[in-house]
Amino acid sequence: MKCVMAIIRIDKMNETKRALRDAGISSMTATGSVYGRGKGLWDAKVLEGVKAGQPEAIALMGEEPRMRPQRILQVIIPDKRVTDVVDTIIDCNRTDSPGDGKIFVMPVGEAIRVRTGESGDSVLDI
Repeated sequence: MKCVMAIIRIDKMNETKRALRDAGISSMTATGSVYGRGKGLWDAKVLEGVKAGQPEAIALMGEEPRMRPQRILQVIIPDKRVTDVVDTIIDCNRTDSPGDGKIFVMPVGEAIRVRTGESGDSVLDI
């Protein structure tokens, strides 16, 4: 079993949920109201002004990197589905711009359904 954890743009959440559902992934957990940053500066509206060469926007970028709102999506899946899930998340979230997100794949030692006590891959809704 693996946990695929994706940090994605907030505005890509619904598209990602639909795509995962269409790929046969019915269960997932999303965490909202998280903030983060990569190695670059970021502020969408200001960045547009910077690209347009507006001096006010350039001054607003400042020296410190900005934190931006994101979503964390976690999907626990059998090992054989990792590539499907990762590819689906990339397809939905890739814009070729900084801030597209990150995906982490981590091992899961065990999964247990609280209601029945059953464990293993059988508890995954895949």
